[in-house]
Amino acid sequence: MSKIREPQPAATPAFSVKFHPRLGDSRLATRLKREIEGDVLFDAISRGRYATDASIYQIEPVGVVVPRTERDALVALQIAVDESVPVLPRGAGTSQCGQTVGAALVIDVSKHLNRVVAFDKQARTVAVQPGIVLDHLNGFLKPHGLWYPVDVSTSAQATVGGMAGNNSCGSRSIRYGNMVHNVRAIDAVLAGGAEYRFAAVPADLAQLDAPRGYLELVRKIRGITARDAEEIERRYPKLLRRVGGYNLDTVAAAPFNMAHLLVGSEGTLAYSRRVHLDLAPLPPHRTLGIVHFATFYKAMDSVQHIVELGPTAVELVDRTMIGLARGNPAFRATVERFLKGDPDAILLVEFAGEDRGEQVAKLRQLSGLMGDRGHPGSVVEIADEKLQRDVWEVRKAGLNIMMSMKGEGKPVSFIEDCAVPLEHLAEYTERLTRVFEKHGTTGTWYAHASVGCLHVRPILNMKEDGARKMRAIAEEAAQMVQEYRGAYSGEHGDGLVRSEWIAPFFGPKLTRAFEEVKALFDPKGLMNPGKIVRPPRMDDRSLFRFKPGYRTAQIDTALDWSEWGGFTAAVEMCNNNWHCRKFDAGTMCPSYRATRDEQHSTRGRANTLRLALSGQVGPDAFTSDELYATLDLCVSCKGCKRECPTGVDMARMKIEFLHHYRKRHGLTLRDRLIAHLPRYAPWAARFRWLVNRRDAVPGVAWLVEKLVGFSSKRSLPKWRGDYFREPVPADPKGSSPCKGEGRDGSERRMFTASPPRPFPSEGERRDIREVIFFVDTFNRYFEPENAHAALAVLRAAGYEARFARPRDGGRPLCCGRTFLACGLMEEARNEARRMLTALAPHVERGIPVVGVEPSCLYTLRDEFVSMLPGRETARLASSAMLFEEFLAREHAAGRLDLALGALEQKKALVHGHCHQKAFAGVSAVQQALQLIPGLDVELIESGCCGMAGAFGYDAEHYDISMKMGEAALLPRVREAAPDALIVADGVSCRHQIRDGAGREALHVARALQAAVKNAGSKSG
Repeated sequence: MSKIREPQPAATPAFSVKFHPRLGDSRLATRLKREIEGDVLFDAISRGRYATDASIYQIEPVGVVVPRTERDALVALQIAVDESVPVLPRGAGTSQCGQTVGAALVIDVSKHLNRVVAFDKQARTVAVQPGIVLDHLNGFLKPHGLWYPVDVSTSAQATVGGMAGNNSCGSRSIRYGNMVHNVRAIDAVLAGGAEYRFAAVPADLAQLDAPRGYLELVRKIRGITARDAEEIERRYPKLLRRVGGYNLDTVAAAPFNMAHLLVGSEGTLAYSRRVHLDLAPLPPHRTLGIVHFATFYKAMDSVQHIVELGPTAVELVDRTMIGLARGNPAFRATVERFLKGDPDAILLVEFAGEDRGEQVAKLRQLSGLMGDRGHPGSVVEIADEKLQRDVWEVRKAGLNIMMSMKGEGKPVSFIEDCAVPLEHLAEYTERLTRVFEKHGTTGTWYAHASVGCLHVRPILNMKEDGARKMRAIAEEAAQMVQEYRGAYSGEHGDGLVRSEWIAPFFGPKLTRAFEEVKALFDPKGLMNPGKIVRPPRMDDRSLFRFKPGYRTAQIDTALDWSEWGGFTAAVEMCNNNWHCRKFDAGTMCPSYRATRDEQHSTRGRANTLRLALSGQVGPDAFTSDELYATLDLCVSCKGCKRECPTGVDMARMKIEFLHHYRKRHGLTLRDRLIAHLPRYAPWAARFRWLVNRRDAVPGVAWLVEKLVGFSSKRSLPKWRGDYFREPVPADPKGSSPCKGEGRDGSERRMFTASPPRPFPSEGERRDIREVIFFVDTFNRYFEPENAHAALAVLRAAGYEARFARPRDGGRPLCCGRTFLACGLMEEARNEARRMLTALAPHVERGIPVVGVEPSCLYTLRDEFVSMLPGRETARLASSAMLFEEFLAREHAAGRLDLALGALEQKKALVHGHCHQKAFAGVSAVQQALQLIPGLDVELIESGCCGMAGAFGYDAEHYDISMKMGEAALLPRVREAAPDALIVADGVSCRHQIRDGAGREALHVARALQAAVKNAGSKSG
């Protein structure tokens, strides 16, 4: 085998992929708006949001069309061709290689063109529009016992159209093959306007009943493959994982399927209007073996032997990914359940089929095989279905976990999908590791060991010398892959990063053949230019996201971003994987789920922030109204803080942005009323007879909406005369029992905070039976019964609840949440200082700080640390916990002595506050409720309730707020049995449930208080 030659500069294309003179063209936009129903987005910020995908590239599009109907897409295509403007169909925009960026009119099919249009259960076929997400399709198929088995790791985001365009593969391709093996037909439209069904073609073309244009196309394709049959046989790798160039090998022998030529063509040949798929029976039983290896080499060497057992998948996870997953709060608990010791690599080996006993036996064979090969006891056998799903979620998030590395160096995709025969896999990975070392870097490894296709990404700094190292590594890797007769592009396609390598791998004859195919389908070269045929150089930095001269503005941040290396570095953590568009379980991203607009996804916001900070969308963009509109629907749920695999914390970023925006634009009256609520709350409660009239007097709500902006459709919280009051100390030198006012006027025994005691020893600290109880503004003035209930439960369990008081003796302590929500950082910081001053002496003694409102309590654990970094804040953050978290901790430690009786209700439905989900606190609610005898506790699978603090009260946000609630929460509450207990710890969540579902939701403390009373009545 001759050595691979260094690629020459790409031939000059018919047009430039770097620039198109119609960028943002208002005349073209006007014509499109006139002739289609969907959205036409030609402004600079919208174009900027669509300039990137999950690759290293950034190319500004001419404009964006989001078609509402199939006709919209076709009309937009024809207008673009008529205007000689390139066209780029786009789904999720998660391409690793730059397939979905270009100087073209982007047609985003993901928002509306996402339906199942035909389904035949008996024939096991389905026809779909290109924008349907794989998980949605499989959700539709599951009740019928079927699935589409090309299960890519981005299944929650990837659209079927994009998967067909890339010839996607997935973890189980060793059993089910790639997209090209599972696509039955494609209804496609050519740039010239002709529409054909590309499908099976008989050996005798005389038997093909089709339009003349289609017949002519088939004949010419057959002529090309016949002419170059010898070269096709010689050049195409004999591997399952091979997606480079056009699939001429699949149409080289009669009969064949013309749809298979479109698969993997990356939108360069035609626009796929509908995709017809073959389905597979859903395996009823699966088992999973986790094989641990002391060295990476041994793991790779074992794959060729493991596949002899007939697994459905063999997936690699290396040491780097294991470490990053352990550090991610979303995955840490799962990793600890299946990992033994400190392996250098693990293999996930799955068996699936009809017979459960057979799959369990396969696990035993796997353990035996590993023992025979010198790895006894290396297999963790998993038959539990839930744990298997959790493990696969960690693996599916592999790429995004890898990209969570902080700092300028990131794993870069350009050789990650090289595939080699299994017998060479260990040697190839060993040699490639040495190449990385030679160029001063390391690589991350994971994915499809079963088919010799590993996702390997060298860690490079693309702002500095990354391009030079990328070129050097690519050349050496390509030489090795050719030596092993492998495939340079094994899964993620060619795009901008690998199309350059088609010519040296496939040779001049097939390169010309690809150009002929392109010309047959797209004579003007307008379909997704620069991919596969006539590509630019992979390392052309003018096409990069971080172009030469890339700089970001230096801003005086209000929060501490040192963990990321600065605010800009935190924003740049978004790698465009679009995990934020998922619709399955979890919280992220509620505004995208409601709108399906790129602008309102976490990715869309992060991209807009990056463009603004780097000056790419005009001066002063960082404090512009356009950026405010981009962040406006972010409800600060913190879902991305936990669920974004790269750790993009948009809630914190919004606080930073609002701080700077308010300094330039000021506050509205509504902003002031929200922000300063803790300061005027004592007076509002005193004059409640007046302020509560807003919802009682006809017309007042309408007037308030016009004057202030609070929606007249939404009730406001009621100020209470029996608001919570800390007891006045009887003896400032010590603790004395006092009387507290309950809602019914009854006396409640409480305790004041005593002066700090000497710091206890470790042994003494374990016996502490006191807590500092923090009553937030909302529960203090609107729902004091929750605080009283929590105190009653703590007292029944034998804990002394004490109250920290402000040193100035003024109004009650406050976390500053409302100030943060409006960007008033100095005011919020002042509140934090008051809290720290009052709480520090008690925290130093190891006394936990317990609260009942998630948004307030978690502010102590999150925003306080970034507002006032330091030892005292860190100690407070580690000491602060919600009421139910404290009970769950004490119960787990065997210290909780709490007598509870059964309730009348036998079922409890729990809705987790977004911040509880972000900090893994929902399970504590379930654990606390499960202490109640005979109570069946069920978690409502829901995202954000939609209220999100003050968000749901705003007139302009009301409709979107209700849409968020209607996505899952409110329908589930409405269908709940009348005697079911609805539990929601967030004050805003309870308000939304009351307004939207007409049911009263209780704080977990009230449910436990009722159980305490029942236990007391029974004992009495």
